[in-house]
Amino acid sequence: MRSLVWFRGKDLRVADHGPLTEAVASGELIPLFVLDPFFFDPIRARELPHRMQFLLDSLGSLEARLADLGSRLLVVPGRSVEVVPRLAAEWKVDRVLAHRWVEPLGRERDRRVGEALGRQGVEFQLFEGETLLPPGSVRTGQDRMFRVFTPFARAAGARLDLEPVRSVPSSLPPLPRDIAAMTVSIPSMEDLGLTRNPALQPGGEPHAHSRLQSFIKGPITTYGADRDRMDLPGTSRLSADLKFGTLSVSTVWRAAAGAGQGDSGRRYLTELLWREFSHHLLWEWPELLQQPFRPDFAGFPWQQDEGAWRAWTAGRTGYPVVDAAARQLLAEGFVHNRARMVTASFLTKHLLLDYRLGEAHYLKWLTDGDWAQNSAGWQWSAGCGCDAQPWFRIFNPVTQGLKFDPEGAYVKRWVPELAECPTAFLHEPWRAPNSLRSRFDYPNPIVDHAFARQRFLATARGHLGRTGAGNPV
Repeated sequence: MRSLVWFRGKDLRVADHGPLTEAVASGELIPLFVLDPFFFDPIRARELPHRMQFLLDSLGSLEARLADLGSRLLVVPGRSVEVVPRLAAEWKVDRVLAHRWVEPLGRERDRRVGEALGRQGVEFQLFEGETLLPPGSVRTGQDRMFRVFTPFARAAGARLDLEPVRSVPSSLPPLPRDIAAMTVSIPSMEDLGLTRNPALQPGGEPHAHSRLQSFIKGPITTYGADRDRMDLPGTSRLSADLKFGTLSVSTVWRAAAGAGQGDSGRRYLTELLWREFSHHLLWEWPELLQQPFRPDFAGFPWQQDEGAWRAWTAGRTGYPVVDAAARQLLAEGFVHNRARMVTASFLTKHLLLDYRLGEAHYLKWLTDGDWAQNSAGWQWSAGCGCDAQPWFRIFNPVTQGLKFDPEGAYVKRWVPELAECPTAFLHEPWRAPNSLRSRFDYPNPIVDHAFARQRFLATARGHLGRTGAGNPV
């Protein structure tokens, strides 16, 4: 049997790869990656520069791994919905194997490809890989999608009897001799009009496994205590690896579960289930990429304030933790999770700006930018998502900094203007004596916390009260 294994941007590995394992077990193998202009057109690529760098790194690594095992990655430009059926016919394949995508874009693409292949008599088989369990399969007793995380996590955990992780094949069959393709080289960042950022995490399967082992040997032991500390390396930093599939989520789950570590280990597994929850939500309600989960938030009177928006994106709001997060995003393509929550709360509740602005900004600059998680995270912070924090909970950026960056190491790294600021004033430098403040090239707060809090609460009460959903505070 001749199988075309269609690698996409979420499964760039050879270990624990269902389509690859299935193809090797049953005959001839043709590995394919399509340079779809939806992602690889230079204009489009400029909208995801950090993700593109990680993707190109990971593609190059995959190409080398397949070559080492005796095969070859065929790289073909064009629209996937046209290229895959055409090559399946030209190469006389019996089936096309790929991993399922959760996002609406991928689901529609796969529907169209599947229909075209079906007309040709070619089987199209999708494997699970982006999630631990098939999206949409964790249901309530009434066969509905869970709307609250805790019962979802309980139900998902009860079903998690994972198969053993598929090992790396010792070798792969060479390409069939009759295969001829107009393949191209993997483009470079320069080919796409982008500049390489040396501060980003390197992509690729070997780097991913190295990061996983480092986490299991170190930070997971104190994850429960340190994961919210912005100044400590207390998290896994595996989010981009999971997004691009240089590690399977099953591999990470098994490694973390096998490491034990009591409450810390269980806390990390809970975070993986939050990731799972966001993907199942998007599968059930694909419209979440455009609108809030809570219908009573439709038409919320967000403000339009270009000056506030520019200050927030540039890291010049006058609140050090918020500004540190903004600058880390642009420099590293990553933001600590606690800092993400604080800065998202600030945008929506202090500045009264639409959460979708922040969602799009983060999706552009994050290396781990994932549609499902990014959308769920922003709606959670704004209070309009599924099982979100209450809309009336508003993070105080000063107290968040004092609690989770007590010595100011995170702020000093990303806001060097405050490097010499005494710790006592670091998270509220406007309180420093004038003799000190004059030495800092740092703005005063663009909005007062107490004023912003009351403004948001009044706005939300007014809007939600009209919809019959306002909660007394």
